[in-house]
Amino acid sequence: MSRPLPVTAAVVAETLPQRQRWLGLRRFAGNRMAVIGALIIALLILVALLAPLLAPHDPVFDQDYSNILAGPSAAHWMGTDDLGRDIFSRMVFGARISLQAALIAVGLAFCVGVPIGIASGYFRGFWDEWVVMRIVDALQAFPSLILALALSAALGGGFYNAMVAVGIGFAPAFIRLARGQAMTIRNLDYVMAARSVGAGHLRIMWRYVLPNAMAPLVIQATLAMGSAIIAEAGLSYLGLGARPEDPSWGSMLHIAQGYLNSNPTLALWPGIAIFAVVLGFNFLGDGIREVFDPKLKR
Repeated sequence: MSRPLPVTAAVVAETLPQRQRWLGLRRFAGNRMAVIGALIIALLILVALLAPLLAPHDPVFDQDYSNILAGPSAAHWMGTDDLGRDIFSRMVFGARISLQAALIAVGLAFCVGVPIGIASGYFRGFWDEWVVMRIVDALQAFPSLILALALSAALGGGFYNAMVAVGIGFAPAFIRLARGQAMTIRNLDYVMAARSVGAGHLRIMWRYVLPNAMAPLVIQATLAMGSAIIAEAGLSYLGLGARPEDPSWGSMLHIAQGYLNSNPTLALWPGIAIFAVVLGFNFLGDGIREVFDPKLKR
């Protein structure tokens, strides 16, 4: 009879992360709202990627002046707008603009805010207390949408300038969160051990601080994507985001405001889309938080 092989520390170290990932997936799958949110975001991504195949008409140039403000029909499933453009086609391409808005704004805020926050919390000192945090406090004194409005107007409007403005407005939240995580992690035993064997500051921040700070940062990024979509829709509604002819859900709401009495469905479809997508990102963020937060483990 053969003796069982000894369980080494390497085997245990390799098995535990796999078991933790499996338990995290089970917790996520057990959260019904998180699964619904993930399905909504997956549908948004799928529609955005397949927009040219799903849209039966060109969202900008296919205009039917003999069929203006028409109701739903076999030719136009959601009706037409004030220029005879197919609303369904514009909704489909609007998903692409909303997804781009979320990725650009949150990606910029993440790439700018996280390195600054980690470096500030790791090194502390004058730079942290009197430069970085004072700038963060000044930026967070303004509501993010008001700050985005001001920055977008200063940059000259346009979709990409608006998303840069939204990203700058979101960056202070990532700086503050990354700084708090770095301040906690820099005093932990494995960081002190790495420092004692001669590891450099950049290596410690990259190999030890950043990976262990990623969980709350990913949750923050997921929730911020919903806010970015709302900000893009608001800026486009005010004329500072996407161009009026572009199929943005915000610009569609701007057009619909003049026809609320005669054709309220113009505002119904983009309003439902914005509500559903933002709700999906919030459900997804709550589900990810339940996976990573040990206080919420079942």
